[in-house]
Amino acid sequence: MDQKKKRTNLLMLLISGVLATMLLTIFVTPTTAAPCNRGALDKRFCDEDGDLVADLPKDKSKWVNPSTLIFAYTPVEDPSVYKKVWDGFLKHMESKTGKKVLFFAVQSNAAQIEAMRAGRLHIAGFNTGSNPIAVACAGFVPFTIMSRMDNSFGYEMEIITHVDSNIKKVEDLKGRTLAFTSPTSNSGFKAPSALLKGEFNMVKDRDFKATFSGKHDNSVLGVVNKDYEAASVANSVMNRMIKGGRADGSKIRTIYKSQTFPTTGFGHVYNLDPKLAEKIRDAFFTFKWEGSELEKEFKKEDKFLPITFKKHWDVIRKIDAANGVSYSCE
Repeated sequence: MDQKKKRTNLLMLLISGVLATMLLTIFVTPTTAAPCNRGALDKRFCDEDGDLVADLPKDKSKWVNPSTLIFAYTPVEDPSVYKKVWDGFLKHMESKTGKKVLFFAVQSNAAQIEAMRAGRLHIAGFNTGSNPIAVACAGFVPFTIMSRMDNSFGYEMEIITHVDSNIKKVEDLKGRTLAFTSPTSNSGFKAPSALLKGEFNMVKDRDFKATFSGKHDNSVLGVVNKDYEAASVANSVMNRMIKGGRADGSKIRTIYKSQTFPTTGFGHVYNLDPKLAEKIRDAFFTFKWEGSELEKEFKKEDKFLPITFKKHWDVIRKIDAANGVSYSCE
């Protein structure tokens, strides 16, 4: 009889344990592991407020507050050209944040995105086409762009060729080679691909060949030196090179000019301590342009203008959609 009671008690304990586990699964697991709204963002991020960028983690232990901040500017040209240009701005940021700020000379868009994704980059200016990928995969939160005093901003994509070339119009590119910069560049690949297909029914590898120069300055100089038959470039970069004496504008012919696109977006990584993030934002919006190296280099720009990724990058996301681009983070 005692053995039977023991077996019954043991069975009841087992049943109780199974029920308890089931109850924990039903009532606890969804609360602690429920997926969040994230849209196109990587699975590491949440976007509960619907602004299309990663939210600050709710867990404060995941916030970062480094003693040294790392800043990188999009590698549209030789990074060494820009180290001195950004020096005064970074010193201003140091005074606003109380942190040491270092310039990180990235060599490619992919390397810049990966650096932020890995936690090695805290503040950055990502080029137009890289912004959506940096937002989706690296937790980039853009909040400003350079603008003129009247709040106008942006640049155009131009398809250029050498002035002596027999390429006079876009249709003349058929059977020729067009130099792009990199697959993540808006004006250097995404926009011309979408526009050539949509407006001229011309598709890479079917109607023309493609090559990749790596950077806008390489493409501009490649056309000037007749290394490339034609190239798609951001005219903001090309115009700075011409004005700075780094390229001979008299040797360049433009055969296509696009609508205006937003230029480089500046921001910080999503998980910065919010007090530090606020100081970084303040550093951008209180910077004095007059007499600065930034003013000398970016001659048409006068200030940093507040923007949102949701609004100002809408046209870029539409171009990506037209090209069938998905923001894969694997």
